[in-house]
Amino acid sequence: MSSRSHVARTAVAAGAVITLAAGLAACGGKSLEEKGGGKGGGKGELVIGSAGFTESKVLAEIYSRVLADAGYRTRVQTLANRELYEPALEKGQIDVVPEYASTLAEFLNAKKNGSKAKPVASSDIDKTVTALEKLASPRGLKVLPAGRATDQNAFAVSKEFAAENKLKTLSDLGASKQKIKLASGEECETRVFCKPGLEKTYGIDITALDPKGVGTPQAKQAVKDGTDQLVLTTTTDATLDNFGLVLLKDDKKLQNADNVLPVVNAKSAGDKEIAAALGKLTRALTTEDLITLNRKVDAERLKPADVAQAYLESKGLVKK
Repeated sequence: MSSRSHVARTAVAAGAVITLAAGLAACGGKSLEEKGGGKGGGKGELVIGSAGFTESKVLAEIYSRVLADAGYRTRVQTLANRELYEPALEKGQIDVVPEYASTLAEFLNAKKNGSKAKPVASSDIDKTVTALEKLASPRGLKVLPAGRATDQNAFAVSKEFAAENKLKTLSDLGASKQKIKLASGEECETRVFCKPGLEKTYGIDITALDPKGVGTPQAKQAVKDGTDQLVLTTTTDATLDNFGLVLLKDDKKLQNADNVLPVVNAKSAGDKEIAAALGKLTRALTTEDLITLNRKVDAERLKPADVAQAYLESKGLVKK
């Protein structure tokens, strides 16, 4: 995600979201010097934002450790989805977020021009980033260079459901005329790459959303059990086989390839040292790395923070 493309993916208990949002509001966009706590050095504190899905959590921990190694005090703040963390990034309550180029571009496009705005993202990453920069800059956001690592939304069904209905593509699913309950995040209702896109592009009959989050074990289990028929996940999901699920091909290219890139609050985190530290990471990170990182958390049950540290040490990106 992402995103997205990415839908910022997961449903967090409402109370937790409210608590986190209230905590962010209390930050009030303070300067780095005023923000306390965290780990790392003495250049001021950076708050790294994360969405509630595995990949975002791991990337946020990786960003946090890279920046701590560069001399900043850092901490990770997790919120459910982009609708919550992006405004906090604009206000400087969060300083840095790992993002997905196409998804964020379309999110900001819809925010500025409405949900029916002409798309600005495409499969051309350079043009997409240029469009993203034009939308982000007036909001006080700075877009750092994109890397090779990509991820995008994907949709999976159970192997049994696919076999019964002869499904290999999302077009096949639309043509099957099956009534579909979709396990996803709540924001899927309005995201152009999710429910509206599935209905418009593929003619899929989505009768209900089951807000179990994006690619969460609960969402995948619901499809495995037959409670739901389709689950929103990502192309870097490493545990589909564990649940007996299979991706349906996005044959009409509803999703744009989403390259991972850092986005920062220009005022609080726009300096060259931050860009340089994150740039080394962005250049090293690959799509295969994302799949491995997700597997270590989702399948091997390791903590995102531990996975992040081991990855950075293996790449020589932080001091041991």
